[in-house]
Amino acid sequence: MSNSWWEIRILCVPQLEESIFWRLERFGCSGTATEIKGASALIRAYIPQFQVQLLDLAALSLWLNQDAILAEVATPLMQWKLIDEEDWAISWKQHWQITEIGDRFLITPAWLTPPENTNRKIILLDPGVAFGTGAHQTTQLCLESLEMRLFPDQVGEFVIADIGCGSGILSVGAVLLGAQKVYAVDTDPLAVQSARSNRHLNRIDPYELVINKGSVAELLDLIPDGVDGILCNILAEVILDMIPQLTELAKPTSWMILSGILINQSQAIAEKLQQYGWIVATIWKKDDWCCFNVRRSN
Repeated sequence: MSNSWWEIRILCVPQLEESIFWRLERFGCSGTATEIKGASALIRAYIPQFQVQLLDLAALSLWLNQDAILAEVATPLMQWKLIDEEDWAISWKQHWQITEIGDRFLITPAWLTPPENTNRKIILLDPGVAFGTGAHQTTQLCLESLEMRLFPDQVGEFVIADIGCGSGILSVGAVLLGAQKVYAVDTDPLAVQSARSNRHLNRIDPYELVINKGSVAELLDLIPDGVDGILCNILAEVILDMIPQLTELAKPTSWMILSGILINQSQAIAEKLQQYGWIVATIWKKDDWCCFNVRRSN
């Protein structure tokens, strides 16, 4: 059983998806996938058998229940079973298909062949253990917002920062839409590895898309003149803490796209943005999630 994997299945309300992904990432899971089941979401995740014991799985279930109680939503149902390595390699990928997002993107799993006749920008993606397959509402909202910000015929160099880049899907999308330079950072070394792999899959020059381990502080040192646009699709609590640093990273004419925010968290985000001189242009919503499109007030 040395090549066996734990398959973890979690049935939850959509409001918990983001926090569950975060928990699974910290737990060490690989290859997460989400499937919509009526009004609920079924999340699958995988971890090698040798990495965790039954008590660890029970502890994970307890953490998820505590998160639900704090969020005042129904507690998730978590189950697990052992599967062999071949089943693991096939299982999570079979639930992820080619997906159209917005007006211009086509997200294509790296193991599938994209259609030949399409006017859409094709993003080839193998997320590995990183968050960002295009299936989640927050990622879709960010890509749709990005379409409204970037056009191939824009004049001048456009520099963008992607904070918490995960699989690199937003960074790749920004380059395909015409950004001249994208700086992507993530505190998780596995996410950095995944983003670099996806940069290679999409044949993007490392000069155009710079990917490093770190967060806003590293970018402040790397780009002292600031950036034209900022992408940030992480948890609302983290965004709240980051707004002062994000403001420091921005130019006077910059914009930001912020997501990973539940609708009931939007008021706190809006108030903090206004404190630091940002104007909320639009808030786009999908299910229980929202995406802020903001610009500097000056």
